[in-house]
Amino acid sequence: MLSDKEKQEIVRRIEGDRPLSDKYRWILFDHNRRQVELVWNGKTPDVCNTVLPFETIERVDEPRAQKPASEESMPLFPIDERGRQLKGWTNKLIWGDNKLILSALKNGPLRREIEAQGSLKLIYNDPPFDVGADFTMPIEIGDDTFAKQPNILEKIAYRDTWGEGADSYLSMIYERLLLMRDILAEEGSIYLHCDHRLNSYIRLAMEEVFGKRNFRNEILVKRAAIENLQGQFTGIRTLNIFNDTIFWHSKTPLTRFNHPMKNASESQREESWA
Repeated sequence: MLSDKEKQEIVRRIEGDRPLSDKYRWILFDHNRRQVELVWNGKTPDVCNTVLPFETIERVDEPRAQKPASEESMPLFPIDERGRQLKGWTNKLIWGDNKLILSALKNGPLRREIEAQGSLKLIYNDPPFDVGADFTMPIEIGDDTFAKQPNILEKIAYRDTWGEGADSYLSMIYERLLLMRDILAEEGSIYLHCDHRLNSYIRLAMEEVFGKRNFRNEILVKRAAIENLQGQFTGIRTLNIFNDTIFWHSKTPLTRFNHPMKNASESQREESWA
């Protein structure tokens, strides 16, 4: 309940076109369920709702190896005599801005096909890290190495998406997480790969989108063999960073987990976890 004094202060601030103080944000709006929240400039729950048609640029059809019918698994969708998929949404490599792709999957006609097959069970997200790099890629052809420069679309996408620092980077990640959550199956999981620069922020953003109770694990990925880098410790003033992070969240507590060592023998299990 607001006191008369508080109500008068709110009216004065609104009439004077002045922002409300933070305490009224928690009283007037439904933020009580967010005990911990990550805030940045430009944060918004609004997401892209654009639906663009997918244009087929190239189709790769390779004949299946001839096997007895008993050895072949049943295909998810009907196929012709050459093994080409006649319909469905699987086995597609979609090139473009993933925000537009996710929006089209969420709001377009493919969503019905996806949901008819049980929706998406797993999403692996490996966004470019916030490193300020130009993403030039070396390509080896024979004995020569050439530098593949980013094209116009890549330059614009990388620059405009997070060219203004951590705020714009988090806005880019946050909108896509909201879209991914909406198309993920109730028992589905999402894995997001990041590094030390923004991993603490990204974890809070994921917990806000998927819920703190749906945090499953923080997986550390060793990027280099420490024993091969001992010489790099000479003259440094800090410890080197050898790990990336993969955050694993589920959409709901209904998630399923197939243990990778389920069918391994005890000796194999001990060796693998050593």
